[in-house]
Amino acid sequence: MRTIALEEHFATLAFLDGPDRRLKERAEQVGGRFAKLVADLLDIGDGRVAAMDADSVDVQALTLTAPGVEQLEVEEAKTFARETNAALAEAVRRHPTRFFGLAALPIGDPPAAVAELERVVGEHGFKGIVINGHHRGRYLDDRFFWQVLARAERLKLPIYLHPTPSPKPVIDAWYGGLTPMVSEMMAGPGWGWHIETALHVLRMILGGVFDAHPELQIVVGHMGETLPAMLQRVDVMAPAMTGLKKPISATLRQNVHYTFSGFNFLPAFLELLLQVGVDRIMFSTDHPYQSMAEGRAFLDRLPVSDADRARIAHGNAERLFGI
Repeated sequence: MRTIALEEHFATLAFLDGPDRRLKERAEQVGGRFAKLVADLLDIGDGRVAAMDADSVDVQALTLTAPGVEQLEVEEAKTFARETNAALAEAVRRHPTRFFGLAALPIGDPPAAVAELERVVGEHGFKGIVINGHHRGRYLDDRFFWQVLARAERLKLPIYLHPTPSPKPVIDAWYGGLTPMVSEMMAGPGWGWHIETALHVLRMILGGVFDAHPELQIVVGHMGETLPAMLQRVDVMAPAMTGLKKPISATLRQNVHYTFSGFNFLPAFLELLLQVGVDRIMFSTDHPYQSMAEGRAFLDRLPVSDADRARIAHGNAERLFGI
């Protein structure tokens, strides 16, 4: 069975010296898991392919790791987007059957983001976009960004909406007053990243993004970033109130796709399956932050038919990303 993993991260040395220098500094100070994480992020060549072979992962969609370029000044974002997209393109060129690329974009300058998107698609055949959450407190429901969304829709390129920390005033209000480590984890992978991403998706829906761009498709990870559990509840905001063309739940089932990305939890999977159906669910492992081997083993254990397992493993991704 072919497997396509859709939230698999990389970095460059320049990126780790710049936007993600905190991770590099931690690796230098602590070593251990953090040092291995940095090494694995930097490896988008033969070493990564060998690890994929060992864990029975055939293809990875490579995405620039968080925090991406969304929180940078515009000119710096342009530079890092272009440089990291170039590194990604070279990795895909060397291993065209094992990798494909999702573009990082300087969305703080929408015309520049559109130009970069068209360049990487035209020159390198990138298959989608990765956006790491809000841009300095502005979300994709803001019409400032809609020309980027319109171009993604026209080019039939899915947007992978990856978590990022909430704006600082939110972090201070919601996660302050705890010990530093607990606050950091609560605001991040323990809770906040996922709530933040769910909020972003709902803002996009309620802001009319999908009424204006009905063919736009987005992808979220972590078994839906808490959205499946709320999928029926959010319909208390009915079209008569929101002015939207359809219920929120309909958009969550028609314009959003969902991946595992390290949430190898059977109850969460079953909730997602019941709410959105098998055709909206796709495999991912969140490498190197989570284990490819564990993600692959979880895929094999799912209580679904062989045909549905194949859809999740590769068929849905092939259809969505045109691969």
